[in-house]
Amino acid sequence: MLTLVVRGLPPTATESAVLDLFASYGKVFGMKVNQDFFTGQLKGFAMIDMEGHEARAAIAGLNGRDFQGKTIYVDIDKGTKGKRGRR
Repeated sequence: MLTLVVRGLPPTATESAVLDLFASYGKVFGMKVNQDFFTGQLKGFAMIDMEGHEARAAIAGLNGRDFQGKTIYVDIDKGTKGKRGRR
């Protein structure tokens, strides 16, 4: 299981449109789309959980692609899980 970070989503996009976009590459196990609390518009990024080979296919097919008038960037979440922070 890999977590993908998606940046550059247009604020007018819907959660279901993002889900449909990634579902064309495989099963989406989880998705967290950050939205503005008051307006409900997207804040421009999302986290998506997919199987490894399907996630890599989504990166290859979607990174740098135009989505609803904006270029989106898709990459594997490197995160800080298991790493020690600075002091």
